Amino acid sequence: MNKFELRTQKKKDAIVNAALELFKEKGFIHVSIKDIAAKSGVSSVSLYNYFGSKEGVVKECANFLALKTVCMAKELMTQNMDFKDKLLKVFEMCAEQDYQLLGSPGAVEDRVLQSLYSEKTNQIREEIIREFIELGKREGAIDPSVSLETILELLNAIGTLQVSWARSGKYQDKMAELNKLLLFGLIGHP
Repeated sequence: MNKFELRTQKKKDAIVNAALELFKEKGFIHVSIKDIAAKSGVSSVSLYNYFGSKEGVVKECANFLALKTVCMAKELMTQNMDFKDKLLKVFEMCAEQDYQLLGSPGAVEDRVLQSLYSEKTNQIREEIIREFIELGKREGAIDPSVSLETILELLNAIGTLQVSWARSGKYQDKMAELNKLLLFGLIGHP
């Protein structure tokens, strides 16, 4: 990268970090482009040039959180631990990253935010989930007779539950219970 590209990337990073902080603090609905620009130290004009709109900033925030989760998950895959423990940890990481944006005040009522967030993260998250499922099948932890498509459909259905749980304020507790249910079944024991 040349100096101009580095400076541009630094500004974009500052915008994303400021936006995530403000969304968590005030909620997506109550944060304006001017707020994000002021917090990041970047002009509103630059913000519009980089992202086009507030929705563009949200997409980049979702992309940032999802890529961060992918990096952590890939690192986790290389660790010497039981596959179930790896999978439980990656579920927790995904839930925590989702909660950073969807747990902000007003986020669950904002259909635009939910749609933008889901659109960006689903593409990235599916890649790491596929890798984990294949790893689990190779290690004998996941039944190889269950198709990848069925597993992905189940996980997508679970995603719809997350929104209602965020409304209830019990998101993290409910996700922890669901993760145990997914890993150990109704009558299994951890």
